[in-house]
Amino acid sequence: MDIKVRKLLVDVHTHCYLPRYAALLRQRTLPPRIVSQNQEGHQLFMYNGQKSASPIGPQYWDRNEKLKFMNLHDIDVSIVSTANPWLDFLDKPSTASQLANELNEDLENYCATSPGVDGFDTMKRLYGFGLLPLIEGIGTEDLLQTVKHITGLPHLKGIIMGTRGVGKGLDDPALEPLWEALSNTKLVVFLHPHYGLGSGAKEAWGDQENGNVLSLGIGFPVETTTAITRLILTGAFDRYPNLRILLAHSGGALPQLSSRIASCISHDPLVSSRLKHDMRYYVSKFYYDAVNYGPEEMGFVADVIGRGTAYSSTPGMRGDRLTGYKRILLGTGKEAKSAKVLETLQAINDVQRWEEEHKDAVRGGNAIELFGLGQ
Repeated sequence: MDIKVRKLLVDVHTHCYLPRYAALLRQRTLPPRIVSQNQEGHQLFMYNGQKSASPIGPQYWDRNEKLKFMNLHDIDVSIVSTANPWLDFLDKPSTASQLANELNEDLENYCATSPGVDGFDTMKRLYGFGLLPLIEGIGTEDLLQTVKHITGLPHLKGIIMGTRGVGKGLDDPALEPLWEALSNTKLVVFLHPHYGLGSGAKEAWGDQENGNVLSLGIGFPVETTTAITRLILTGAFDRYPNLRILLAHSGGALPQLSSRIASCISHDPLVSSRLKHDMRYYVSKFYYDAVNYGPEEMGFVADVIGRGTAYSSTPGMRGDRLTGYKRILLGTGKEAKSAKVLETLQAINDVQRWEEEHKDAVRGGNAIELFGLGQ
């Protein structure tokens, strides 16, 4: 890979609420909704019963603000995605399908008319993850048509989706045609949490007021871990080995729990008979953003990825972080929060045994290769 390309910074985990979507949230009287106190002060209420809102500003819908923030941190390219809760709250399939198409067209325009990267004639500074109308009652054909639509939008490089699918989780048989269709494209599926522990959160978090620490720090990672494990257990990645999955927040707890889950599978004939490989092999085939904020955690995730070849049904040589780094990609996870960006970049820089070539790949080179940027 060209060393010039590898030195670009590419952020794969950064969100937006484009004007059409933000306008919809402002019109709503129930969460999710945006309450605008004045031109500069906006509050986002995400969940029913939420005690305090999250501040939200123009960096979510004003492209110039997004680019300013990128410039501040020398981020060359951002692959932008609509922030949760996407279209999950809509109740009419026809409305969801139409809005998904409109928002995907909006995002294509947002990216296609963005500036180019200096020194790279064919590379834009902004690319995107499209949306699917993933709501209960949606027809399979509507989902497949939206996938086809997104593949025709050259600056959309994947889709972002939550963990509920069309209401019953990612292991819902109704999603089988979707996985097949996505496996036949080059689109990357960015799996992102939203619900945390769901209805069990109140009991789990207790009565002590702890802000969003438990829901974001524990609920989100557990949600992602559960969702992707359920999909693995269906055998989907044996049927569709070309599915390209990017897991938010470094896969949640999946790397840490992968051997434990593998052991549980091996002792459960109902599940083990469905899978061709050890659980740890599938874990090594995903892509992971670098949103974990610690060099030890990042190195551990890379080790878990690297060892995966040893757990294939035809085992290969066991690797470690010096091979696993190839599936970790820079993500910031926050809009206009400089501290989070600096934490992530520092963590990448401090991973033990990574040379500069490994760090450059995580900062940008891996994303350029995965998403085919500039091609």
